[in-house]
Amino acid sequence: MISVIILTKNEAADLPNCLDSVKWSNDVHILDSGSTDKTLEIARHYGAKVTSNPFESFGKQRNFALEHLTIQHDWILFLDADEVVTSEFKRSVFKAVSEAPEIVAGFYCCWKMILEGKWLKHCDNFPKWQFRLLRKNRAKFTDFGHGQKEKDVDGLIMYIKEPYLHYGFSKGWAHWLDRHNRYSSQEAAARIHDCPPIKQIFASHTSIRNPALKSWLSRLPGWPLLRFIQAYFLNLGFLEGIQGLIYCINISYYEFLIQIKMRNIKAEEITPFDHTSNNV
Repeated sequence: MISVIILTKNEAADLPNCLDSVKWSNDVHILDSGSTDKTLEIARHYGAKVTSNPFESFGKQRNFALEHLTIQHDWILFLDADEVVTSEFKRSVFKAVSEAPEIVAGFYCCWKMILEGKWLKHCDNFPKWQFRLLRKNRAKFTDFGHGQKEKDVDGLIMYIKEPYLHYGFSKGWAHWLDRHNRYSSQEAAARIHDCPPIKQIFASHTSIRNPALKSWLSRLPGWPLLRFIQAYFLNLGFLEGIQGLIYCINISYYEFLIQIKMRNIKAEEITPFDHTSNNV
């Protein structure tokens, strides 16, 4: 069997669908970071094991889960509450872990981004890979931007090509914009201070190539507009109707926020504020 870990904070709206999709697991954990809605009540109703830990970052929260939760099985699947496991993804996961040789430490997984019932295959650059399925005690996480990536991997990482579903807009655009305003600050700092070597732009693995591309392309004048053109026209996002247009506009705006915050960080580092200048 496979253990499932779901990170939550005020996820009452999304959590039931997520938990419904993992009823096949007898070891489901909720790692909560201070919910004030019915998230914990729902989790207990489904029989999930609930643990609380203050949220600092995604990487630290996932590592806390690996280090402190009583995990029954050798394989661990990480999910967010707005994600749903399909029957096809479940079959692919079970097949992958049953056939994985001992040298395999985990798997990259990908999602279908769903907006208003439409799969944004083109404008969301499908497939996007994240390290979500791992063998216990064989890998950890580290922060990168607002998210995380794998570290201290003992073995190989393979790919599961069948996607799960990601309902990233389920709480509405106001919530998405507020969240991504916060994310953009973290992304800006990471793209400046943790910028990957430029040679990684040419890496064969997208999990290595994409962070490098983002970090270096963010330095280009007009990058937010170029990001829109790439997603909407070059990637055929226009085929996905009004949902594709709305998504491409907002993802371009997100890159604009990152870019201006990168400018702010650089300006502050060049001319640090003199706290004594206002003394009278």
